[in-house]
Parts: sequence; C-alpha cells; structure tokens
Amino acid sequence: MDKKKLVVIGGDAAGMSAASKVRRAQPDWEIVVYERSPHTSYAACGIPYYIGGMVEEENSLIARSPETFLKKHQILALTHHEVIKIDTQKKCVLVKELATQQTDWQTYDHLLIATGASPIHPNLPGVQSQGVFSLSTLESGILAKRYVTANRPKRAVIVGAGYIGLEMAEALLEQGMHVSMIDRNDQIMGTLDKDMATRVYDYLQEQGVQLFLEETLLAIHSDASHKVCRVETEKRTLDAELVILGIGVRPNTELAAAAGIQLCDSGAIAVNERMETSEKDVWAAGDCASSKHLIKNQDIFISLGTVANKQGLVAGTVIAGEKASFPGVVGTAITRFQDMEIARTGLSEIEAVALGMAYRKATIESSTIARYFPGSGKIAVKLICRADNGLVLGAQIIGSKGAAKRIDTVVAVIKGNLSVQDLVYLDLAYAPPFSGVWDPIQIAARQLS
Repeated sequence: MDKKKLVVIGGDAAGMSAASKVRRAQPDWEIVVYERSPHTSYAACGIPYYIGGMVEEENSLIARSPETFLKKHQILALTHHEVIKIDTQKKCVLVKELATQQTDWQTYDHLLIATGASPIHPNLPGVQSQGVFSLSTLESGILAKRYVTANRPKRAVIVGAGYIGLEMAEALLEQGMHVSMIDRNDQIMGTLDKDMATRVYDYLQEQGVQLFLEETLLAIHSDASHKVCRVETEKRTLDAELVILGIGVRPNTELAAAAGIQLCDSGAIAVNERMETSEKDVWAAGDCASSKHLIKNQDIFISLGTVANKQGLVAGTVIAGEKASFPGVVGTAITRFQDMEIARTGLSEIEAVALGMAYRKATIESSTIARYFPGSGKIAVKLICRADNGLVLGAQIIGSKGAAKRIDTVVAVIKGNLSVQDLVYLDLAYAPPFSGVWDPIQIAARQLS
C-alpha cells in the first residue's frame, strides 16, 4: 500500500484500538486522532469504583496518554479537538480546536468514526444544578469525585436502576451516603427477567438502598447557591445533595447523519461485518456503531467496552489492508453490587416472547462451590433454550463471589450452537474450591434436557 492518512474521530477504546492496529500494520502511515475530551484510552467502566474510593488514582484508569501514543506509536492524538463536520465527497473533516475555537479542514484517505455514546440528559427544571452528574467520560467522573470530596454529601439520589445505577449505589454507600434510587419501570435491571431482577431488588433493600419504582423524575431543585437540594417525582420529594443520572445512553451519530452516512433503526451507524459504513473509505466502530445480534439477527445498539475494543481491532485491521470481520454479539453483560454478582447473555424470557420464539426455561438454586467448602455461597441460574431442538438461547446468573463469570461458558455454548444436552456433558473443570461436582449451569441444563 502507498502511504496513506488515517483520521480517527474519538480517542477512546474503539478509536485507539483501530489506530494502534493500523500503526502496527502500516508503520509509514500518518495517523491523527481527534478527541474532544482531555483524555484518551481510559477505562470508563472504572469510574464508579474511582468515585467510591476503591480505585484511588484517576491516572490508574488511563491506559495510554496522548504523549505515550505519540512517543511510542507515532500516533498524533489531539485532545480538546472536536470534529464538527465530515465531507465524504472531498474526503475531509472540519476540526475545531476547543481552546481557541479556531476551525480548520483536514483531509483523509481513510476515516474512522468512533464518537461513542452520551448519557441521556433529560430536559427538566434544575438539571443543570451543581451536584447533578451524568457519567460517561473520565472527565465527568473526575468532576463527580471532586464534588463528593469537596462537599461531602450525605444523601444521594440515583435516577435509573440499570448497570450504572447499581455500580454507583455501591460506590456511594462506600462513601457513607444514604442512597435512594428512582426508576420509571416496574423492575430494576431491565435486561433481566423480573423473577431474577427481584432477587437483586431484595438485596439492594437489605443493604440500605431505598428503591422507588414506577416513578418518573419531574424536577430537580437547588438552593440559593445553585446546589442540588432535592428531587421531585409525581409521587414524592426526596432530599438530595448529589444526583446521578443513569437513565441510559444514546449513540453519538449526529455528525455521521449530517454527512449522509446511513444509520440503522437503533440509531447507531449502520456497518457491515468489516465495520464499513455506507460511504466509501469511512468506517465506524464502538458505541456509535451498530452490532449484529446473533440470535435476534438484528442490528442493535450496545454500549460496552468489550465490543468497542473488538470492533476497533476489526476496523483497524481492514483499514490497514488485512482481512477481519466482526462476528456479532449476544448481549453479554456483567456487574456486581457489593457481594452480589449479576450476569446475563443471549435472550431473556421477555425477549424470546417478543420474538415469538417457542422456548423452555429452568431456574435453579445451588452453591458457587462445593457446599461443604469454606466460602461457599448461593447462586441462581436461569437457563433458556429453544423448545424444538434444545439449543441454548440465554442465561441469567445471580449469586455471591465466583458466580457471574460462569456466564462465559454459556456464551461459548450459544456461539457454538450447542444444546442443553451438550451443555450437560461438557467436560467442565471440577474441584471443591471451584464448584460442586455438577456445576450450577449444568444443573440447570439437566432440568431442561
């Protein structure tokens, strides 16, 4: 290949994974990354643990700085620079330097859009009050941490009872706060079935989290110094010195859409398995790009660091002139709240019903390791399979330490098109400190087979 210029919009997981792969394959290419925040390659998933004090230094969450990328990889990563327009016909982008507000057109041979996703920010009274945070970038996490350190809030309200909500509840309890959680739905953890989510609900209450379901945030009130002091729903008013908005994220696709790049129904940028968009020499990867759900056979929006890194690697490989394809996802996710681990993959029962798919299910309770061994804890596994041939469709796991990573076995079973009967006879490792002689996921599979 001739010497080319790659421009990357977005300097986090997908963007820097792609840039690094291109550099390894094409040492002579010019690579420029534009990132509007102050940081590149940071671990956004670690933000709740940084705020909670479990991670002490913000620098621990930064994998590589712009200086490192330039010195070791000859990748020019320009922070505080925002791409505000793409011209796919002239193959150039309009870049704004945020410090000076000056703009400049920059050409490209290949363009990767890795603009990520942004928290959904409701247009409500008081949402701009001091002490109200939506967490997505490392910068937002640092600002929240500084606010907590400076103001020592005693009462916090979390809006949204999903993954971020649970992780922030743990973090704020760790900081000694009284924590309330509001969600407009009739259950927490919407990616779980209600029977499994109820287990998490009960545990949160046991640990002191006040939960208010089927309530919608209407307004945020502030005091004379513009600091948040309470929140209002249609049913109650709650005192709050800190508010965390965790009501979901949406892909940052306005820039792509304005350039005429095709989006899919989920709102993410439509890409094929090579991460190519509808426009020649333009790729997309990460939270802004679509992913093929392997069971649903639909293009979906999924915001996960694991997916972003893999899509970035595929995009970088293809851009560099090599062969690669992103196979798709099955919706695997994992989190914890204190001593409870939570994981899911594939289809939930709700999703199977929505797809009109005939299925069977089994929910079992067992122990994480041999019951008689010190440290044994509870685990619940819900396993779902097709009614006709027993192919595994999905699983949800809730339990104490050591429970959740079993979900990876189910992921492999789904990807391999294996049945519950196959799962029963998988040659899984056994020793009393690690599991019972029948692993809990195999116990669930036995019930279904």
